[in-house]
Amino acid sequence: MTESGAYPPIEAYGIVGNRETCALVAPDGSIDWFPFPHLESPSILAAILDAERGGRFRISPADSFETDRRYVGDTNVLETTFRTDDGTATVTDFLPPAGRTAHPKKVLYRKLTCSDGTVALELELDPQFDYGRAETTIEPVESGVLAAGAEEQALLESPIDLEIDDGQVTGTLSLEAGDTEWLLLRCTGAEDAKTDPDAALDETIAYWTDWAHSCAPEDDCVFEGPWHDQVVRSELVLKLLTHAESGAIAAAPTTSLPEDIGGVRNWDYRFNWLRDAGFTIQALMNLGTADEAAEYFDWFMDLCQADEPDAIQPLYGLHGDPDLEERELDHLEGYRGSRPVRIGNKAAQQRQLDIYGELLLAVDEIRHHGRELDDEEWDRIRDIVDYVRDIWDEPDAGIWEVRGGPEHFVYSKVMCWVALDRAIAIAVDGTHDAPLETWRAARETIRRDILENGYDADVGAFTQSYGTDALDATGLLLPIVGFLPFDDDRIRGTIDAIEAELGRDDVFVQRYDGDDGLPGEEGAFVLCSCWLIDALALSGRTEAAQSRFESLCSYLSPLGLIAEEVDPETGAHLGNYPQAFSHIGIINSALYLGSLRGHETPGPAPMGIRLGDPVGLFEEQ
Repeated sequence: MTESGAYPPIEAYGIVGNRETCALVAPDGSIDWFPFPHLESPSILAAILDAERGGRFRISPADSFETDRRYVGDTNVLETTFRTDDGTATVTDFLPPAGRTAHPKKVLYRKLTCSDGTVALELELDPQFDYGRAETTIEPVESGVLAAGAEEQALLESPIDLEIDDGQVTGTLSLEAGDTEWLLLRCTGAEDAKTDPDAALDETIAYWTDWAHSCAPEDDCVFEGPWHDQVVRSELVLKLLTHAESGAIAAAPTTSLPEDIGGVRNWDYRFNWLRDAGFTIQALMNLGTADEAAEYFDWFMDLCQADEPDAIQPLYGLHGDPDLEERELDHLEGYRGSRPVRIGNKAAQQRQLDIYGELLLAVDEIRHHGRELDDEEWDRIRDIVDYVRDIWDEPDAGIWEVRGGPEHFVYSKVMCWVALDRAIAIAVDGTHDAPLETWRAARETIRRDILENGYDADVGAFTQSYGTDALDATGLLLPIVGFLPFDDDRIRGTIDAIEAELGRDDVFVQRYDGDDGLPGEEGAFVLCSCWLIDALALSGRTEAAQSRFESLCSYLSPLGLIAEEVDPETGAHLGNYPQAFSHIGIINSALYLGSLRGHETPGPAPMGIRLGDPVGLFEEQ
C-alpha cells in the first residue's frame, strides 16, 4: 500500500474544468484526477485514487519549493506559484468553457511563466486510460507525444524534449525571468486543431468574469457580508459542475473520496440528484443566474415527463442516463487505502419518497420567479401528486440512501406532505385543474400521521423514523418547507435537540445518530451545518447563526472550496470534493442571513421566509 503521505489532503486540491469535465490540481502542480470526455466518463488521470497506478500529469520545480495558489479573480482559472531559492515560477491551468469560446474545449492548457530568477521544472505525464484498466501506448510525434488507450487519445504538445520510459513521459526545462512556455494536453489526439493559447486564456478569463455574480458598493446585495467572496466562489463551483449540454448539475466531480479514511464509505457522486432541485434553484435564482436555473429545471422536468412517477429515480447521469450500475475497481487502492473504489451508484435504484416533495419545491420555487407550467407539465405534476397520495405511507430508503433496509423516515413523509401542499398552492394560485378536496384530505391525513408517529414527546423532537428515538438533521428542514412554523414548541425542541446531540464544536452537524447499515464513522456533513444555521436564524437566534456561519466559512479551503464533510477534530475535508450541495448550503445560508438583515432579494422571499413564518428580523450589529 502507498504511504498516506503520497496523498495530499483533499482540501489541498484546486479544480478547473470546461463544463463537461473537471481536473483536480494538487499543490505540487500534479493533476491527479481527470475523467474524459465527461465527468462521469472513465479517468485518464486518477492518482488521487491510487498514487502509483492511477496516473498523473505533474509540473513542479526540481528543487525544494513553497507554494501559493489562487484563482485569477472571479474565474475558474487556477494559478499555482512555486517559490524556490533561485526564483519564482507559476503554472496557470484552465480549460476553455464548452461552447463559450472559439477555442477547442477538449484541451487542458498549462502555462508556465517565470517572474524572477531561474527555476528548473520537471514534467511527468503518466496517462492511465479507463481508470488504469486499458493498455496504454505512448509514441513520439512531431509536436510532442501521443498516448492512446482502447478508445481515447491524449496528445501532449510540448516545447521541450520528452523521454518515454516504461509508460511514462518525463522532461525538464529551465525558465528565466520573463520566460513563458505552454504545454497543451489535447484529449482528442488531433494534431491539426490549431489554437492560440494566449487568446484562449484571455477569453476564458473574460467568460468567467462576465458570468460571475458582481455588485457595486452602492448595491443592496443580499449576500453582503464577510462571506461575500465565498458565495461567489460557491457560485463558480456550481457553474463548473453544470453540464453544458444538458443543464444537469453534478453532485461532485469525483468518485470514492472517502467519508471515513481507510473505510468503505466511498461513493461515486458524478451524477445529478433530484433531491437537490428546490434549494439549487433558490440559490441560482438569487445569484442572478436565471438561465442556469431554467435549464436545470427544464432538464429534470423532461426526465419526469419521460418516466411514470413510480419509475422516477433519485439520481441520473448528466445526460439523463438511468443505468448507473455500481461496480468496484479492485485494482485501485483508493485514496489513502480507502476501498473499495466505486463507479456508478446503486442508490439510483433505491426508492426514495422524498424526491417528489423536492421536485414540487423546485416547481413552486421557479414559478415564484415567473416560470409558468404548461399543460403537459401540469399533467405530469398531477400524476406525481396522485401517486404520492397512494404510496406516502410506505417505507423507503430515505434522503441519505441508507443501505440497512427501508424504514418509515419522517423526512420522507414530510416531503410527501410537501408534494401535496405545494401542488395545492400551485393549482389555487394558477388556472390548473386539480382534485383539490381529495388532495387536501390526503395532505391532512399525512400531517396527522407525522405528528402522531414522527414526534417523540420524551425526546422533545421529531425523530429520524417512526418507532425510534434517533435524531436526523433533516428535522431542521420541517419549518423551512412550511410543515410547522418556527415558533412551534415541537420545532423549537427539534432544533435544540439536534444542536445538542448532533452538533459539534458550535460549527458542525452530523447527519444522524442512527445505524445506517455500514461500518465506520463519517465526518460532519457541511450541508447539515448550513441547515442548522438557517434554522437558528429563522427562529430568531440570528447572532448564534451568524457566528456559526462565520466559523463554518473558516473551514473552506484556501481556494474557497469545500467537500461533502469535515472532520470536526482535525478540520480535514472528507468525501467527494468540491461538493455541490455543500456550496449550495453556503449560498443559501448567506441568503437567509442577508434577507433577515433587511437586504432585498432580486426576486421573491427565500423559501424558509416565504413558507416557514420566521421569528423576527436580524438586528444590525
